Amino acid sequence: MPEQTVLVSIDVGTTKVCVLIGEISRDGGLDVIGFGQAPSDGLRKGVVIDIDRTVQSVASAVEAAEKLSGFKVRSAFVGISGNHISSQNSRGMVAVSGHHRDVAREDTLRAIEAARAVSIPSTREILHVIPRGYVVDGQEGVRDPIGMSAVRLEVETHIVTASQSGVQNLTKCIQRAGVEIDELVLAPLATAEAVLTDEDRELGVALLDIGGDTTDLAVFHDGSIAHAATIPMGGKSVTSDLGIVLRVTPDVAEGLKLRHGNALPGDVDPDEVVQITSIGEDVAHGVTRRTVSQIIEARLKDVFEAVQSEIAAAGATNRLQAGVVLTGGGSMLSGINRAARDQLGMSARVVGPQNLGGLTDQVSTPPYALSSGLLLWGARNWTLDDERASGRSLDGLSGRLGRLFKGLMP
Repeated sequence: MPEQTVLVSIDVGTTKVCVLIGEISRDGGLDVIGFGQAPSDGLRKGVVIDIDRTVQSVASAVEAAEKLSGFKVRSAFVGISGNHISSQNSRGMVAVSGHHRDVAREDTLRAIEAARAVSIPSTREILHVIPRGYVVDGQEGVRDPIGMSAVRLEVETHIVTASQSGVQNLTKCIQRAGVEIDELVLAPLATAEAVLTDEDRELGVALLDIGGDTTDLAVFHDGSIAHAATIPMGGKSVTSDLGIVLRVTPDVAEGLKLRHGNALPGDVDPDEVVQITSIGEDVAHGVTRRTVSQIIEARLKDVFEAVQSEIAAAGATNRLQAGVVLTGGGSMLSGINRAARDQLGMSARVVGPQNLGGLTDQVSTPPYALSSGLLLWGARNWTLDDERASGRSLDGLSGRLGRLFKGLMP
């Protein structure tokens, strides 16, 4: 790896756009050297609905990160999510081609390409083809078959697809802000890099990134991703419910949620009262914290029920020994880990980004899990001196490697 490699990540969220600039040190560590953030109101449910506003938000966040770091951003890793994302598992099989029947890298690539040949609508495109494991002459559970003797090689992959229009609109926003895209990365895949351990993936874990309008779910077991989904509810859903029931503005509802809310009404003193002023009224009146928490609990129940259904659809109901990992801005709600544990029937914990140095005071909390994970994804998957790294995200890799280290100019 070069002595100095600088990577950029852009998280285009419903409530904020976050840009991080990271530098890979000589010892392989990753330090955050630039940070920029701007309010975002150009997305809904993870999809761009206003290009001009999104471009402005991205440009503002990029500019702030540039000023702090002293680097000019040219390209970045960008997270993508939304209801238009779908995933499926697929198998590919090839005959081993070498003279001595030893599996070579070319054989693994041909097997992955064979798995990629799935039928998808013309309105969709493939984002990722991720190997989950190999089968060598019928022997399953092989992680790295290169060098093994074999006649037949099979690979099981996880294929992530997205709506072409969703991809094109997000790409257009980033490019109009003056930034090229190194790779569009499925949001929970990137987030996993920042908050999950290898042990979590092996034991089985459900990752929940609770954002503004959506909750991204990724199920991992046996060391790799098995299922991904986007649930169209998030922190703003809770805020909206509070606003509707209590007849208060969104700002007041958000303040109630963060300062006085709890995901477990039973933990709240039933006699504790908060003063609020409803829309159209001049005089404040009291509402109990337990009432606020009951409204929150009802919406979170809907979220966790949807999560439970997705876990069941993945066939992983009894396979998640590491339980649930909660992250994202919506995970900052008091008591949410215990609410998840009670409803999903497994251990649950809230985790922020790990394995980063530098300006960690600014990005060490759950709301920055995706932007941090995008940096770590880049560091792990886009090294020039490790050919095997490309196997985790093959689509279009060779065409983008040349741009990666030109992402910034001092």
